[in-house]
Amino acid sequence: MASESRISQVATTIPVRNVQDLAAYDAGELTADALERYIRPDIDKDAVLYEHSGELPVVDLGRLNPQHWEEEAAAKLRYACEEWGFFQVLSHGVPEEVMVNIKRDIQEFFELPLDVKNAYAQTPGDLQGYGQAYVVSNDQKLDWADMFCIISQPPPARDMKHWPTQPLTFRKSLEDYSVELEKVAHSIVTAIGKILNIDPELMSDKYAVQVLRMNYYPPCTSMPEKVLGFSPHSDASFLTILSQVNSVEGLQIRRHGAWVPVKPHPEALLVNVGDLLEIMTNGKFKSIEHRVMINARKERLSVSAFHNPKFDGVVAPVTVTPTEKLLYRTVKVEDYIKHHLSNKLDGKRALDHVKTF
Repeated sequence: MASESRISQVATTIPVRNVQDLAAYDAGELTADALERYIRPDIDKDAVLYEHSGELPVVDLGRLNPQHWEEEAAAKLRYACEEWGFFQVLSHGVPEEVMVNIKRDIQEFFELPLDVKNAYAQTPGDLQGYGQAYVVSNDQKLDWADMFCIISQPPPARDMKHWPTQPLTFRKSLEDYSVELEKVAHSIVTAIGKILNIDPELMSDKYAVQVLRMNYYPPCTSMPEKVLGFSPHSDASFLTILSQVNSVEGLQIRRHGAWVPVKPHPEALLVNVGDLLEIMTNGKFKSIEHRVMINARKERLSVSAFHNPKFDGVVAPVTVTPTEKLLYRTVKVEDYIKHHLSNKLDGKRALDHVKTF
């Protein structure tokens, strides 16, 4: 599994200014010139449907246990993957202590002085560490966010120089959270396989590689409506599991040509279909474009766990009927992730790379 460490070298990103530091300026100093690379002139072109923010499907994972399988819960999971691409998961089994610890340590890490955080800065050619991603040119628009990224599973793929020793409990909380999220991913992937009647052996490696990305979105007191925390995109993963570190909202998903804000359930994990799962289901399960908006006064923190198949494996459509059109070609996992990370975020454009038409 040592080859999985190659995931951090599949693309490089151009170093950019620390956004948290920029956000610390007084509002009067955050002029249009200072924000020029962050301002998005077309950010308001699509409607935001705030009235639909509570409609995201909620799936009870406890009702999808192989020993206590409930068809009603299975139907809800299928509906969520086909119609929304996002859903919230209850009864996920992650101990409350694990959740409290990881959230505390992520909060404390981003509160550290910049020079301390920069001790874990990304190095050229490595996506792990403290910095940014998807910055491929010196003139593209930038996201109003900082991130910290590590490979967390499998253990042989870890590069421990990226694992912070501050806060003192951070390494342990990362390890505990990573292990628990792997269990959650296993349960969800197993349930998806059963719903689609896919050989369990074929599903067994779809969550083999886990990448944790901790996201910090500073407030923007000047023109918050003109910057984005994360550009519209779909995830390259097979499955992504997200937890909000604090209660500040901002995530929006594209649905029927508009944006729907996500109102997180305080006891749930948020799960979304990734591109590789869309490919495997030949488009039946949808990876959905999403973005993050910025709050004018409050910071937003979250942690995303991207679960991917083995890096040297392939993903192919496996649920295609004889009368169904093949939408995607077989793709090497390494090639697809490299393609996704080597380009700036641009909706679902990365999937065009593997379409058959």
